[in-house]
Amino acid sequence: MEMITTLKGWDKDLFLFLNSFHSPLWDYSMTLFTLTSTWIIFYGVILFTIGKKYDKKSLFIFVFLILLIVCSDQFAGVLKHTIQRLRPSNDPLISQLTHVFFAKGGEYGFVSAHAANTFAIATFTTLLFKNSLYTRYIFLWAMLISYSRIYLGVHYPGDVLGGAILGVIVAFGIFKLLIITEYRFSRVNLFARNPMNNNEAIGILTTALFTLVMAIGVVAILLQNNLIGTK
Repeated sequence: MEMITTLKGWDKDLFLFLNSFHSPLWDYSMTLFTLTSTWIIFYGVILFTIGKKYDKKSLFIFVFLILLIVCSDQFAGVLKHTIQRLRPSNDPLISQLTHVFFAKGGEYGFVSAHAANTFAIATFTTLLFKNSLYTRYIFLWAMLISYSRIYLGVHYPGDVLGGAILGVIVAFGIFKLLIITEYRFSRVNLFARNPMNNNEAIGILTTALFTLVMAIGVVAILLQNNLIGTK
């Protein structure tokens, strides 16, 4: 019990440190990064790549991708309402010290659904694509989205770490289920025979980089022209 109390204390100290660095540019940029709608084109390119590589089998993969997101998101929700750890933005002991931007979120924060979902996507697609270049950078994307939750004041680092671990575990489980199910239908593991090439990986990663640059650029232009205010 004493160890848990100590870990929570370290978690709060780390949160306050990470949450203390702010500027209007990053306030709005991190808000865009944390929104699912910002990444629609990026997700679309991933789905397009899957469709191109696996043709009719892609529909099969899409079903498991939906199952992946549903499981990681719902498991995160169950843990939140079971453990009931208040978000820093809702905790009376720390909320006054927390820089909250955009929204406070729900009452409880452990684990982070954003972290669970992004790490689930990163892990599942890494197992599917089997490309080292893609692997190196897709997890940086997942970490950025997860960090945005700390920056915006709605999750402790421990919430994010717990969500990341949950997402990885769920992804391995769903991918294993995909392989078992696919094998029962065709008796041949076609997914292991069709790794992504670097050009395909670069196409996906370039879309992610373009989204990041565009988001920051739009925010910078709006701030420069006083079209959005500061908090």
